[in-house]
Amino acid sequence: VQLQASGGGLVQAGGSLRLSCVASERFSSSGAMSWFRQGPGKDREFVAAFRWNSGTTYYADSVKGRFTISRNNAKNTVYLQMNSLKPEDTATYYCAGGRTVILSALRDVAAYGYWGQGTQVTVSS
Repeated sequence: VQLQASGGGLVQAGGSLRLSCVASERFSSSGAMSWFRQGPGKDREFVAAFRWNSGTTYYADSVKGRFTISRNNAKNTVYLQMNSLKPEDTATYYCAGGRTVILSALRDVAAYGYWGQGTQVTVSS
């Protein structure tokens, strides 16, 4: 499976961006697609997840209420709508996919076998 992420850019604080991640094939009902981010000198951290079987979404506390993850089944695409962006949201954003991701592992980098190339998001103050 190949993942292609896009949509990053430079935006002022308070602005919005929408990231897209297109998968070359659809994940099974036990799979998940998620977004992670990695800031300079930091570890990669969980941002948001979408579980295929239930359609349930999960968010890091730092983005809850500001970011929304959604999918377009027909296009094998997952989106991350980011509103009210803050300078601390600056990072490289990666989409990730897993064929079987259990609930307790949704926020773990190691649970995902497929990664996109990353797209840079820079929020200026």
